[in-house]
Amino acid sequence: MSDTLTVAKIVQKLPAKFNPETAQDLTAVYQFSLHDADNFYLSIANNECHSKTGNHSDPDITLILDESTLIRIIEGEQDGMSAFMKGQLRAEGNVMLATQLSKLFKR
Repeated sequence: MSDTLTVAKIVQKLPAKFNPETAQDLTAVYQFSLHDADNFYLSIANNECHSKTGNHSDPDITLILDESTLIRIIEGEQDGMSAFMKGQLRAEGNVMLATQLSKLFKR
């Protein structure tokens, strides 16, 4: 695949894949804390999604994983629950938000 997915591309492209119909009044900040790449977060409010590199001062949930796990999940090669069960993904904060995450974005 010539268009290799990177964290920078994920941060740039995720808002465009956001599906506002599935957000229904959701207001949340998802922090992605990556062991081996730049951290980033997604802010979801008013049926909009914005992404930004760095750390949010008060996220609702923090997902802790490595870049390759994130890319496998984004590309649909692995689901978040299996990554969690294998210890490849940790969640801190409102873990119920993690279960909604995959529904918020189009493949």
